[in-house]
Amino acid sequence: MTRIKIDQVEPAGYKAILGLEKFIEGSPLTKVHKDLIKIRASQINGCAFCIDMHTKEARKTGETEQRIYGLNAWRDAPFYTAEERAILALTEEVTLISLNHVSDATYEQAAKLLGETYLAQVILSIITINAWNRIGITTQLMPA
Repeated sequence: MTRIKIDQVEPAGYKAILGLEKFIEGSPLTKVHKDLIKIRASQINGCAFCIDMHTKEARKTGETEQRIYGLNAWRDAPFYTAEERAILALTEEVTLISLNHVSDATYEQAAKLLGETYLAQVILSIITINAWNRIGITTQLMPA
């Protein structure tokens, strides 16, 4: 059972987060990159609702089962590009920021491969899914 329904109790706050989501969705970030960020952060955070939603979305837009299943071991899997690896490394470090912050090596690799504007969009995307994960987990949202 779901706890508080934030969108109903505090619609203005919910709309503010939704505004950031809409910005990300309208940004030049590729659908593949958005999906990888959303799935990987949701796996780390343990948000069943978001994992279910974003893996379904990724499949609908052509992401393969192999790449979705391999996300937990992306460092050892050969089917991610250099850019995707940089994004996944950054996603993990931002999501787990309390452990070691974001290393210079991870940041510099992402900046080198992605460029400043795309990097900013990736960071905002990572922050946004982490906010959604925290809402989902705190309010006990469950997949249908």
